[in-house]
Amino acid sequence: MRKKINFIAIVAIIPLTLACKGGDFENKVSSNGSTESHNAGQNCMACHSKQGGVEGWFETAGTVYSVGLVDIYENTAVKLYTGPNGTGTLKYTLEGDAKGNFYTTKTVKYEMPLYPSVTGTGGTKFMSTSITTGNCMSCHGLSTSRIWAQ
Repeated sequence: MRKKINFIAIVAIIPLTLACKGGDFENKVSSNGSTESHNAGQNCMACHSKQGGVEGWFETAGTVYSVGLVDIYENTAVKLYTGPNGTGTLKYTLEGDAKGNFYTTKTVKYEMPLYPSVTGTGGTKFMSTSITTGNCMSCHGLSTSRIWAQ
């Protein structure tokens, strides 16, 4: 004798307004030469986060300055490695734009140690400690020096 099995489908209706003004669904990635960014030196995550509610929720963002820590440094490269001083695997590369800012809404996995480097025309500088967040302003410009390149 065959047993009859009844299946019940439960459908949840999820509103399409999960994010304000495009929120995390807005794809934003900095690139060399671009002039679309703004507010250099400010905390990017204050606005570009779920709490901030503007387009593009950044995973990583910051501003790079020149050696004097006053003027912005244009068109840098910020790289995130799994080991200190550029060792291990290069996991992510972000291009700084013409206004000194770098940012991405693409997923960056911070559960593994990530060690940043910043490259300018005068070479590459390495951060000696790993990071656990992409909010560079949570330390730089507050408890540590601004990010800078040569």
